[in-house]
Amino acid sequence: MRKCFKVSMSASEGLGKVHVITGPGKGKTTAAFGLAMRAAGHGLKVCVIQFMKTGETTGEVMAAKGVRGIEVQQFGTGKFVDLRKPSAEDRRLAREALQYARAKLESGDCQMIVLDEVSTAVSYGLISKSDVLEAMKSRREGVEVVLTGRDAPLEIIEYADYVSVIDSWKHPFDEGVSARKGIEW
Repeated sequence: MRKCFKVSMSASEGLGKVHVITGPGKGKTTAAFGLAMRAAGHGLKVCVIQFMKTGETTGEVMAAKGVRGIEVQQFGTGKFVDLRKPSAEDRRLAREALQYARAKLESGDCQMIVLDEVSTAVSYGLISKSDVLEAMKSRREGVEVVLTGRDAPLEIIEYADYVSVIDSWKHPFDEGVSARKGIEW
């Protein structure tokens, strides 16, 4: 007689991996919010920490407000960061975001933590890659982490369990089309 095995897993079993979503293409934040929605749908608590972003005008932030189990915290000035000369306020807010992230990572309050645009904050020199790695290593066991942003540092890529690179072959912006509500934001 053939035996059947029932596979049963609680929503939080097997968690604790690190995801990096990077590259020059569109959709890194969108992919991270997709993971957040999936996790929340299975009863996990998700904390999304957005570096260099503020305001509730993006579709994903507005939608997340209506999803039980997803918390979004934003740390930005509301202006684009000047790559050549980031402001003291940009640096302060990025450090504040990382400090908040570290507290969440260590507390275990959330089973998934999304550090949106953290790689970009590192590449702009607002925070250091070593501080980001240190924060991830300090996380409580079983906390899944998702990092987004262009130009993810090699050390973070090597530390990660999943690495997705989103490329851009073609984009309407290249033809002068402005960002469209509900599509790009």
